[in-house]
This record gives sequence, C-alpha cells and structure tokens, in this order.
Amino acid sequence: MNSFTKHVGVGAAVLLLLSVVVAGWVNSAARRLASPGEEASQVALATAADEGYCSADLKVILRRVLTSCGLVKTGGTRGCQPLEAQTVAAMAGGDFNALFMPLKHRAALLQFDQDETVLDESGRRLLEKTFADQGGASYFLVVSRASPEGSVEHNRELSQKRANAALDHLQEVFRDPDLEQEVGLLWLGEEFAQLEEHFCDWTRSRTDAPCTPADINRSAFIAWIDCRL
Repeated sequence: MNSFTKHVGVGAAVLLLLSVVVAGWVNSAARRLASPGEEASQVALATAADEGYCSADLKVILRRVLTSCGLVKTGGTRGCQPLEAQTVAAMAGGDFNALFMPLKHRAALLQFDQDETVLDESGRRLLEKTFADQGGASYFLVVSRASPEGSVEHNRELSQKRANAALDHLQEVFRDPDLEQEVGLLWLGEEFAQLEEHFCDWTRSRTDAPCTPADINRSAFIAWIDCRL
C-alpha cells in the first residue's frame, strides 16, 4: 500500500470518528430539549435534604455547636463544654433567636420551675415526642436558658444543667448507641438571646400555665435539624 492510500485511509477513519462524536452531542442536546426540566429536577433532588430553614448563618452556628460538642470530629473526645454564646453565634441575641423562627412548627420548649433543673412529667413527654419525630434529620439541638433572677454565674450553671437534663433523659429512655453523636447542647444562661413573649405561642411543655418572658426563658429549646454541613 503506497503512502497516498495510507493517508486516505487515516483521513476516512478520523472523519468517521468525528461523525460519531458529533452525532452523540446532537442526540444528547435533543434529549435535553425534549425534557428541559430533567436536569433541574436532578439538582432539586440532590439538595432536597437542605431544608429551607438551613440558612448560611444557621449552618455556621450549628457547625460550631456540634464541633464544640464533639459531634463533628476534630481529633478530640466527645463532650460538651461551657460555651461563650456570643462567640459561638457571632451575632446579636435577637438575630440568633430569629434563626430558629422557621422551626416554629417542628421545635418545642421544655419549661422548668424557677431555680430548678429537673424536667417535670409534661416536659419529659414533650421531649420524648419531639425526639421520636426525627423524620430523617441528623442533629438534635438543645438550647437552654435561664431567667434573669440570681447571679450570672448561677444562671450559667442552671442553663447547663437544664441542657444536661434533656440529654440524660434521652439516654435513659431511648438507649440509642448513636445518641451522643446526634445531640448537640448549647447553654446561654441569662446573658444572651433571651426569648421574647411571642415564643409563648410555640409548642411548650406548660400550655395551661401563664407564660411571661421570665417563664419562657426558664427553658430548653429542642428541635431536630437537617442541615447539610
């Protein structure tokens, strides 16, 4: 076979290959035009787990809380430590509380007596009900507070013990081996993000009792949160 014939054969092969590639592109484009929503629906499905309440600010705070509690592994051991709430939130108290407004219909407030850290029967029932309604979520957040009576240090301790009371009861009732990798605690004392009276309209453990700002701040906010971090 002479040189000219070889060159013609190679050229024909290249043209054939290009024709196959172009035909594939055309067919692919035709399929996209025929079903323009297909790719969009695939993107929507991929992000479906990221609920609408998962704002960028909430994700930042959630990651900080979970890291501090050892739920997001950082090389240390698991265990919630006292947190400086302003540092964790990096925002004003009202802005912090506003992050949770979209969770109104899936969150709950466990109320405590003044200067008490023991969950009453209604609080235990509401905690169990809220925790059992996981719905595929990944993290259970407990944000506890204290009303302003007493010293700052005492109220920090009160809110910490209230958060721990929720965790202790969950451990006792559910005996879930993964529980310590699901529950994140944040205690705020009286110094940061006090709840306003409109939070009395949320699901709370003492619906038959009067609710003042002091009452609602003797509490622990609880909710399952499904945010992709």
